[in-house]
Amino acid sequence: MSSGPAATAGPAASPSALQRAFDRAAEEYGVPGSVLLGVSYLQSRWDGHGGAASVTGGYGPMHLTDARTALAEAPHHSHGAEDARGDSARPARTVTDAALPDPARLPAQLRTLERAAGLTGIPAGELRESVAANVRGGAALLADAQRRLGLPLSEDPGDWYGAVARFSGADDTATATVYADDVFDVIRSGEARTTDDGQRMVLAADPGAAPDRTQAAALGLRTADASRTECPPTVACEWIPAPYEEFGEGDYGNHDKGDRPRSQSVEYIVVHDTEATWDTTLQLVQNPEYVSWQYSLRSSDGHIAQHVPLKDVAWHAGNWYVNAKSVGLEHEGFLVAPDAWYTEAMYRTSARLVRYLAHRFDIPLDRQHIIGHDNVPGTTTATIRGMHTDPGPYWDWAHYFRLLGRPLTPSAGPDSAVVTVRPAYDAHKPLYTGCVRAGEACAPHGSGAVRLHTGPGEDTPLVKDVGLRPDGADSTNGVNDTGARASTGQQYAVAERRGDWTAVWYLGQKAWFHNPRTQPTAVPSRGTLVTPREGLDRVPVYGRAYPEASAYPAGVPVQAVSPLPYTLGAGQRYVAGDRTPGEYLYAPKFDTSVHRVVRGQEEYVQIQFGHRVAFVKAADVRVVRR
Repeated sequence: MSSGPAATAGPAASPSALQRAFDRAAEEYGVPGSVLLGVSYLQSRWDGHGGAASVTGGYGPMHLTDARTALAEAPHHSHGAEDARGDSARPARTVTDAALPDPARLPAQLRTLERAAGLTGIPAGELRESVAANVRGGAALLADAQRRLGLPLSEDPGDWYGAVARFSGADDTATATVYADDVFDVIRSGEARTTDDGQRMVLAADPGAAPDRTQAAALGLRTADASRTECPPTVACEWIPAPYEEFGEGDYGNHDKGDRPRSQSVEYIVVHDTEATWDTTLQLVQNPEYVSWQYSLRSSDGHIAQHVPLKDVAWHAGNWYVNAKSVGLEHEGFLVAPDAWYTEAMYRTSARLVRYLAHRFDIPLDRQHIIGHDNVPGTTTATIRGMHTDPGPYWDWAHYFRLLGRPLTPSAGPDSAVVTVRPAYDAHKPLYTGCVRAGEACAPHGSGAVRLHTGPGEDTPLVKDVGLRPDGADSTNGVNDTGARASTGQQYAVAERRGDWTAVWYLGQKAWFHNPRTQPTAVPSRGTLVTPREGLDRVPVYGRAYPEASAYPAGVPVQAVSPLPYTLGAGQRYVAGDRTPGEYLYAPKFDTSVHRVVRGQEEYVQIQFGHRVAFVKAADVRVVRR
């Protein structure tokens, strides 16, 4: 067992004000400094978020939850009106926003700020707004958990395993222990970073920290049913199945039976947010008249519930081609405020799950395959405007890919033909509007997205998206407007460079973004580029890779190969992903005996065309650079 380093480990000459606040709180409540810092890191990575609530109503570096207040202040946003199934061969299955929960019925894990106020005597408002007070509140909760377990306020971090597990708020043993294990991994390895308000924080490594894991048994938590889950051993999973049953006049829900990967390959993992509380999310996915996804992830502690077997096809992405070839991950976020933040606990378990899925299905860990719901293309011109925009510009893709073990680093020289978007998330705070009211500026917030202009200057208009605005109007800086947005990890072909500005090919036009060498928002990269083959002025762009008409057998209706309202012009170049034959899953009925996978001879190439991916016919383009 080890006593561990002091919370002030690091540059002793001048610790930050926040580091000193951790020191004082640890001493006041008798909590080892490394434990307090480790718990806070797993909640928020020590960020205060300017007093803004997380997606589950948590405030400050300790993520003290006051969902009652957060709900009262929360705007309600819709991410669109897409058909979640995305199959024009069947009636639309649309998703409406879930009702916000009754604050009086919120569970205890969403009201920890209230308990912290009682333990410390600090007013709730101060606990929400003052990072120092918030840290004191977190220390008080840890000390209270230790006392309730009948354990002394020991100086040894290892004696606090049970209290850390209790702090997670988890209601099952597996999740509580995974959370505590993560905290002690942070304590053993150490961490250092500059917070969102510019404060340098250091937790020195204590490789000898040895927690007493037997303490978890004293928590009296339930054992979750993990019998049918498909999860890595490093996360806590629970089986809560989505129903496959008939109802109404021949309709059924809320997914399709399949035999993946034997029937179809799995090529994508799609990141969503839930737009509902955890309890509401579970109720919805168990409703046969709703839609489905494979996994839900809880924000407070990273707990995972699986609903649909990986061999089956869930209805989640709004594009049937993508649904048939993807796994959907819903991340809890009921405040539906686009500037709300996600916990480190959820980022970590999500990344572990994605690594497991990528290994299982041989999916590359890149942004052509690990995509947001906001990167899924509309199936036809008519569906583009209704496509969803989650997880939005505040999802930290750079951090996510570091956790995936694939950090987004330069792979070419400064004059590369390809760039990968990668602004410094915490320091990059572009103006967005509409988080609370239309046209009203959102609170400043770190972002992984850059805005694209028609020329090399902030005063030039944003590029147009004729799919979103057929009337030719300019894109806006609205938080849900993806028309002029490139997101971290996405790769684009360079069209021109001029001073601190870089132009890329985007939606059939040159799109400029500020990319100074001193503070770059993109890194030079390598990639395969395609352009229209010789003799073609323009080639059509598609939102799905469906087979040619001659490939369909008798009894399977031919699906239209419908181009989107965009074209790829001669001389333009786009970063290419997979090359694949056209494919369509015909699954119109509950009776799976009529289901068929139709494959054609026509091949498609996936490209990064705008904020969303798209497809072009391989016969229409040629490779110009690898």
